Amino acid sequence: MIYLQLFWEFFKTGLFTVGGGLASLPFLYDISDRTGWYTYSQLADMIAISESTPGPIGINMATYVGFTSAGFFGAVLASLGFIVPSLIIVSIVSKFLKKFNENKFVKGAFYGLRAVSVALICAALVSVVEISLINIPLFQETGSFFDLVSIPGLALAAVCYFVLKKWNPHPVFILGGSAVVGIALGFLGLI
Repeated sequence: MIYLQLFWEFFKTGLFTVGGGLASLPFLYDISDRTGWYTYSQLADMIAISESTPGPIGINMATYVGFTSAGFFGAVLASLGFIVPSLIIVSIVSKFLKKFNENKFVKGAFYGLRAVSVALICAALVSVVEISLINIPLFQETGSFFDLVSIPGLALAAVCYFVLKKWNPHPVFILGGSAVVGIALGFLGLI
């Protein structure tokens, strides 16, 4: 039964995710809330792994969740569930797009989809910031500002942003450097 559920949950996610992998995050939070297959912290780890490995985020996360929930076949079915809607939609759209490309309804639909893509990606950004840089439950418990914000995480994010803007290095160097800094901070007990 879990195999069917994995396929169905990721089929719905693949069907309604518009705007790329980060736009799938609200759906992944919903899956976490409803199924308990993973925690928000594990989702943050999946995002980090997906961002640092080849391939789209959504498929990497579907494969990871499927594998951790139901082994190899779970990984296969969750991955298929995620990509099948895209295959169907792209096949249908490509068949008719040339014919309807100048249609005002088609143009309007694409305009609306671009707007919702921005909203979904912004929602994902806020969620990732909350997981990575902010600890509201600890702040509510202690009332200390230093418990609300992860100072090392905020500093690392600021340095990465500065380095990206100033030198525009390849993202692999940013990811690798951030992983090394994160490991070092962990050994020092700062995170």
